[in-house]
Amino acid sequence: MNQAKDVDGFIEDAPRDIRPKLREIRAAIRRMAPKAVESMSYGMPFYSFEGESGFNARLCYFGLLKKGIVFYTRPRFLDEIEAQVKPYRSTKSALHFRSDEPIPTKLIEKLVRYGLQAHRAERRS
Repeated sequence: MNQAKDVDGFIEDAPRDIRPKLREIRAAIRRMAPKAVESMSYGMPFYSFEGESGFNARLCYFGLLKKGIVFYTRPRFLDEIEAQVKPYRSTKSALHFRSDEPIPTKLIEKLVRYGLQAHRAERRS
């Protein structure tokens, strides 16, 4: 794949059969975090908290693998719902989704919602 300049380009550069799944992930993130800043980082779609930068501003990423799609978020967000993410978890911060299976959009929404809540709580303390 080419290095896309934006998320639309990233999705359009993906294999045709994967594009709808990437759009599902993007839509799930946007539903839960409409104010998140959407950009590209490390060659992947990246979502950060509005008006913030650095490590603590990171909400999530998603990208392509040879056999599917990867979704990255902070490890502690995944740890909170370990039993639900276990079938997909491949590293401390990544979930892998096979390209021949449905995308668990409700799980992605739950992770993004939890990430927003945790971030708000951090900012208050």
